[in-house]
Amino acid sequence: MAHATLTPVFVGLRVGLHVLLVGLAAFAVVPGFVTERSSAPWALLIAILFVAVYAGGVLLPRKRVPATLWVAALTLLWAVLVWLAPEGAYLVFPLFFLYLHVLPGAGGIIAVIASTAIAILALGLHLGFSIGGVIGPLVGAGAAILIGLGYRALAREAAERQELVDELLRTRERLAATEREQGALAERSRLAREIHDTVAQGLSSIQMLLHAAERDDPDGPGARHVRLARETAADSLAETRRFIRELAPPSLDDGFAAALRRLAEDQSRRSGLVISVETPDELHLPMSTQTALLRIAQGAVSNVVRHAAAGRAQILVEAIDGRVTLSVHDDGVGFDPEHVAAGGGSADSFGLRAIAERARQLGGTLVVESEPGRGTLLSVTLEKGDA
Repeated sequence: MAHATLTPVFVGLRVGLHVLLVGLAAFAVVPGFVTERSSAPWALLIAILFVAVYAGGVLLPRKRVPATLWVAALTLLWAVLVWLAPEGAYLVFPLFFLYLHVLPGAGGIIAVIASTAIAILALGLHLGFSIGGVIGPLVGAGAAILIGLGYRALAREAAERQELVDELLRTRERLAATEREQGALAERSRLAREIHDTVAQGLSSIQMLLHAAERDDPDGPGARHVRLARETAADSLAETRRFIRELAPPSLDDGFAAALRRLAEDQSRRSGLVISVETPDELHLPMSTQTALLRIAQGAVSNVVRHAAAGRAQILVEAIDGRVTLSVHDDGVGFDPEHVAAGGGSADSFGLRAIAERARQLGGTLVVESEPGRGTLLSVTLEKGDA
């Protein structure tokens, strides 16, 4: 699909070329009948064949009609027409544009030069050689080459613009899908936290109180009812925890450590970057913290893949004194963090700002250590919180 703003230009040029070619084909035939040349009927037949072959090449799919064969057939018919009627030499002008448009690379220019020589020779043999008969085709050939090169540049620019527009549309769709996914994950995490902090905690407290009551009076008249209530609370608590697990992000279904290893394997398979993961297998974190750390790891590894030109990277998770630290280190080209913080390096700064914002929302801190040629270390520290 051509770029919308340039499509009328291309359509106008092509329609103009079609009209010019048909008009010049008619002009090549009419004088022969006016002057009653004996070759006029044959010139009419060749002109009709010429227009028919041209129309077939335009209308039929290009895969069914090879461009080189099509152009060769038109050139042969044109040469025969010029031999029968000298006015057919003027058809060389639309042929110039056809050569430049259809034949790749220098082939179009070579065809223009060859057809110019044929036109000059044909006019000279029919009407005698003159300065006008030589200069006219040469000037037309030069103008056609310049216009053809301009058309190629315009078409190339239109293709590049369309590619950019398509990429922007795809990026917008991906961003919209990501935002929807992030919104859904955030809402699921919020619901899980609310259920954990209210219903699950309440049922746990009820279960503990009933257990204490059962222990204080194990043979009392209401002991059986207390035991039944405790068992019911225990079953409800187990069911509530199952709901909480189902509300957790899908990538965390089998745990935070497994999600990080899966992230490393997926990125290694896609990009060839060797990523190692070091994290405690038993790391009890709230789902909000797990989700945030996983998203931070995804953003950091994505930055490494896109910008660091690194061969190796490491994801390290450490839990010390009630705090958890996620570090991503790579051996890539590095950058100047102060330059990025000052507004430079726009390619990387958006990802870093997103990571910093996510850490800040959870009361954490972001530290970036890097310098050109020395790799990068990104560390985010959060409070562990109550799982």
